[in-house]
Parts: sequence; C-alpha cells; structure tokens
Amino acid sequence: MTTAFKAGLIQTNVSNEMAENVAFVREQVRLARDAGADFVMTPENTGLIGANRTETLQKAQTEDEHAMLAACRASARETGAWFLVGSIHVRVPGEEQIRNRSYLIDSDGGIVASYDKIHMFDVQLAGGESYRESSTFRPGERSVLAETPWGVLGMTICYDLRFPYLYRDLAHAGATLLSIPSSFTVPTGQAHWHTLMRSRAIETGCFVFAPAQVGTHKGSNRKTYGHSIAVAPWGEVLADAGGEKAGFVIADVDLARIAEARKMVPSLQHDRKYSAPALVKPAVAEAAE
Repeated sequence: MTTAFKAGLIQTNVSNEMAENVAFVREQVRLARDAGADFVMTPENTGLIGANRTETLQKAQTEDEHAMLAACRASARETGAWFLVGSIHVRVPGEEQIRNRSYLIDSDGGIVASYDKIHMFDVQLAGGESYRESSTFRPGERSVLAETPWGVLGMTICYDLRFPYLYRDLAHAGATLLSIPSSFTVPTGQAHWHTLMRSRAIETGCFVFAPAQVGTHKGSNRKTYGHSIAVAPWGEVLADAGGEKAGFVIADVDLARIAEARKMVPSLQHDRKYSAPALVKPAVAEAAE
C-alpha cells in the first residue's frame, strides 16, 4: 500500500439533462488525471438534478443502463484512476422509490462497492426552501467500508454528515478515508459546511473528501453551496474549490498523518459504554404542616 496519493475532487453544476452532465464529468476526469490525480471523486447527484420529484423519478435509470455510471467506469479504464461516483439516481425494478447511490470504481472500471444514502434530508428552511428526500428516495440500511490502494474508505453521502455516530462506527471498523459527496444548500453550507467537515475528520482521525455541487442548476433553479473540500485528520483544509464555479481541485494526501493524529489524541481508544440518559427531576419539597 502506498503512503501518499493525489485526490481529485470534481465540482459540478449539473443540469436536469444527463448527456451534458456526462460530457462535463468525462472532460474533468481527464483534466484531473493529467494534473496527477490518482483517485477522482464527483458530488452527490452527479447524473442530474431534476426539476421536481416527477422528473427525478422519470429520469432515474437502472444500474445496468445508467449512462453516468457507464461513463464513469469508462473514464476509470481510460485514465487508470480510481473513481468515486458521489451519487446517482438508481431505479431498482419493483420499487416505487429510487436509490441515491454512491459507487466506488477501480482503475479497471470494475465496481468495488456501492452505498445507498441512509439519512434523508426532510427539512423546511427558514428562507422558504423545502426538501423531502424521503418522498423520492428509499433510505439505505447499511453502512459500507471498501478497500482502496490507499486504505479503507467509509462511504457516506451529504446529509449523513450530520450524524457523527455513523463516522465513529466507520472509523472503529477500520476506515481511514471518508467520502461525503454532497449537494449542500447555500444557507446550510454558509452556516455549517466547513465546521462539520473538519469535525468529522478530527473526531475520527480520518481524511475527509467532500466533492460538491455548486451554483444555480439549469432546469431546476436549485442553488448549491460548492466548496468541494479535502480535510486532513488533524482538521487542516488541504483543498477547497470555492463557491463560484465548476471544475476540480487536487489534494495531496500523506497517509502518515492518520497515525500521527490518532497518536496525539487517541480518542478512538477511549470510547466507553454507558447507560442511556435518564432525566433527573428535582425532589418536591413536602408541604409545611
């Protein structure tokens, strides 16, 4: 296993048309590989962002026929890079809802692992934006670890970020790398993106990779925060693509920093079991006679 590699994070501004999104990703993979990337990653919703629930369901494709998945597998074969498809919308025959699924692809184009987003973003934001992912997507039920040439990858997606116990479990199970491909809203991104990403890295002593969507998306008018980011185990930001435009950034990853961070603060060795929280109420004073 090598001790260092270059991660390429592709930042996309996808539309609701698969073909143009495929063309952009294929181009950016070649450019990232030319810049030295060994492991290339794309955001959540790499295939498309539908105008609404109906269109999203209509345009979902099965795994066997998915144009974006096929394109990413071809890009991995052609460039010799490993590839993380942050997520695409996958239809499973016989299911009404679709899956928000991430794929890890090796340098031969083979699918190493896949992960279905567990936590659904069902919120009403203060600015009027409303999201109910559970009406469109079927939640995943299993966490996923996968071997790469550089270490064990814990696969997650976007809103999973807000559930730290998932990342703690992944780290305890052997993860040293974490993927969090995302389509963060602008208000939540401005408030929480960098803080949460750095927290997940610090808490686990892992490298965090979070390729992200950016800008106003044609066909849906949805706005995303961008700032595709790579974070080291001690919490340093190694690369940040900013919040203005699509493209890619390269992060230099030194795997020795995992052991260094975990030695300085060995919190993964200090977990203890404890009883569930119980509310203690103040005693009621006896009434005076």
